[in-house]
Amino acid sequence: MPAWPGGPCPRCGEDMPANLVHCQTCRELLNEDLEHDTVEIPAFHPLKELAVRIDAFPIGFYFQCPDCSKELRVHKKYLGKQVSCNFCQSTIQLPDESRSHLASAFYTKCPHCKEELRIARKYLGSVAACKFCKGHIQLLEKPADPVDS
Repeated sequence: MPAWPGGPCPRCGEDMPANLVHCQTCRELLNEDLEHDTVEIPAFHPLKELAVRIDAFPIGFYFQCPDCSKELRVHKKYLGKQVSCNFCQSTIQLPDESRSHLASAFYTKCPHCKEELRIARKYLGSVAACKFCKGHIQLLEKPADPVDS
């Protein structure tokens, strides 16, 4: 049984390389020695896409001012320090990192699209999808400590 020598497809005229069974354009059977029922074309089954999830950590937190009740957006480098409220100028002692659970929410950047996300505190430790790009993110409180070897 000779193999397809290459050349134009008899049905659509597209030039096809040698040793093909079917035309890549119109799926015409190229080798006249083969019969349609002897060549089985497998069914196409798309593979389930693997979700790539990337770790994301809080950049800062949202706290409520005890005097004016306005929400303050505070970078994590200010945790444990005294700051003044942007609205009422009262002095506030921010909780340290171990008590950051007192924050109502936190913010971070999506590692996929770099958009800033505001996320409720209750979602730390879970996997979520970015509202902008639908990229999967694992929301972690802080990077894991390196293992001593």
